[in-house]
Amino acid sequence: MTTLKKPKTSMTKVSDDLLNAGSGKTIKQPNVNDDKLTTITEMRQQNNGQAGLAIEDEQRLRRAFVDKDWNEIKIADSWQIFKVMAEFVEGFEKMSKIGPCVSIFGSARTKPDNPYYQLAEEIASKLVRHGYGVITGGGPGIMEAGNKGARAEGGKSVGLNIELPFEQTHNIYIDQDKCIDFDYFFVRKVMFVKYAQAFVGMPGGFGTLDELFEAMTLIQTKKISRFPIVLVGSAYWNGLFQWVKDVMLHEEHNISAEDLNLVQIVDDASEAVKIIDDFYHKYLLSPNF
Repeated sequence: MTTLKKPKTSMTKVSDDLLNAGSGKTIKQPNVNDDKLTTITEMRQQNNGQAGLAIEDEQRLRRAFVDKDWNEIKIADSWQIFKVMAEFVEGFEKMSKIGPCVSIFGSARTKPDNPYYQLAEEIASKLVRHGYGVITGGGPGIMEAGNKGARAEGGKSVGLNIELPFEQTHNIYIDQDKCIDFDYFFVRKVMFVKYAQAFVGMPGGFGTLDELFEAMTLIQTKKISRFPIVLVGSAYWNGLFQWVKDVMLHEEHNISAEDLNLVQIVDDASEAVKIIDDFYHKYLLSPNF
């Protein structure tokens, strides 16, 4: 009796290819252009043996294009809504009790012997002495320096950690009851802004810029009240904001002149803390909770 083979769906194709990855079998890719890589073997040769990340990215792309019916999409989205809600609930419950804080953000890659690490630690210590707690992204580098400075002065040390496949693990200077883990960047950013009386931006990468411009956009569009945004390190930040002034403002007219006043750039820890203190003394503002 002849057995008919079940036709492969896109789901079974992905499963087969995942099983074959690393087995020595060649996985064929769509040949969009002749000069693009078409097999895992070629990728391995191109990357000098560092094909692991390429394979992982490829598998992620394959999963994104797997056919799903409406029920699968609806079920997945429904569960995702509950995960997002759970992160908001946990964040609101814990953060609403901490009192006035300042968010310090910057690169996770900054080493302890870097002057910016030491400056972030000093700023955090001074903030605690002036009555503020410190919120960071909970990871290493500048974030660790901020939590370390707060811990050294006996202040509140909050860490909003994000689950990443690389680089991010929470540091040891966070208060045990104030370490919160997030899966979603957007939930984490809400906590950064909602429960901070000010932002201190140290040199950092894409994540730092994301958090900086998020805060500036919310203030510019009047979605939140204005609060101090202090950037530390003129050698690092001046070039970026000179471009903002020359291109975004003068050439393209994409922002207003007053938008440049949303941030202040300093080089000194005392000056950074003074800007925050002066802002609240000037407007006689209370903490936002």
